[in-house]
Amino acid sequence: MSNIETRPPELRCGTPSDAAPEPGERRVEVLSARDVPLGGPRAMTVRRTLPQRGRTLIGAWCFADHYGPDDVAVSGGMVVPPHPHTGLQTVSWLFSGEIEHRDSLGTHALVRPGELNLMTGGHGISHSEVSTARTSVLHGVQLWVALPAEHRDAPRDFQHHVPRPVALDGAEARVFLGTLAGDTSPVPTFSPLLGAEITVDAHADVTLEIDPRFEHGLLVDQGEVRMEETPLRRAELGYLAPGPDTLRLVNTGDTPARTVLLGGTPFGEQIVMWWNFIGRSHDEIVQARDDWMKGTRFGEVQGYDGAPLPAPELPNAPLKPRGNKH
Repeated sequence: MSNIETRPPELRCGTPSDAAPEPGERRVEVLSARDVPLGGPRAMTVRRTLPQRGRTLIGAWCFADHYGPDDVAVSGGMVVPPHPHTGLQTVSWLFSGEIEHRDSLGTHALVRPGELNLMTGGHGISHSEVSTARTSVLHGVQLWVALPAEHRDAPRDFQHHVPRPVALDGAEARVFLGTLAGDTSPVPTFSPLLGAEITVDAHADVTLEIDPRFEHGLLVDQGEVRMEETPLRRAELGYLAPGPDTLRLVNTGDTPARTVLLGGTPFGEQIVMWWNFIGRSHDEIVQARDDWMKGTRFGEVQGYDGAPLPAPELPNAPLKPRGNKH
């Protein structure tokens, strides 16, 4: 889903407080999630690991919500009215459940487990997301990718891809973006990226070949995992700086561990993130919000039974561009 907080903070791209690791050192930084309730009285709560003050970008990945498993009979499931996006791509990846997607490009698609749905909202797009009546348990991740400056006004687009499972010694990978374990996703990206679900067998010790130009983040969905020598608990994200050409994952538990590996070359630009918009200045965000409230630029979502989501009020202080320092 998207960011439907009614009072969204300015999402700042900060830099870790710890000093950068020495060349060749494999220091894993552990990022803990914060709980964010979305919606009304029966709010669906997500665990947000990106963005946060310590580190907001991993490559061009700038937003990561991890949710479920939620019993929709209790939570009410996902009901997100039409809302806008600029300057980014949304990446939907489910472990269980089913979500109906409609957008102003005219797309009507279903998000299903193990299937990538990627939507590009450069200059402006709007979409709705609703869990289907067939869904009893909703569980997955919602990710955003920041578009580089030269592509931030890219036209609307929607891509669907079903990655094949790749068997490894002690694990299985599904590569939905980029290249890993000899498999390459056909879905194009605007900057070098990696996105893959990796399930590690019980007590398995797995070493992956990775691109040394990339920084990487490993989000643990379930299980007990060590990234290099650092233990990660469920919903934590381990960060590894560029440099290493291998990544070791160890499942210390008695059941399979499921993770999502994100990677990319460091994103060397400053951006402004607020609500569902990414821009380069306060004025760009103000204009995007005005356009949404006036019903221009973002198009219409056909087939959703309900009103669009109104934009929250902007903060009193100007929004400032931020960026990771490398």
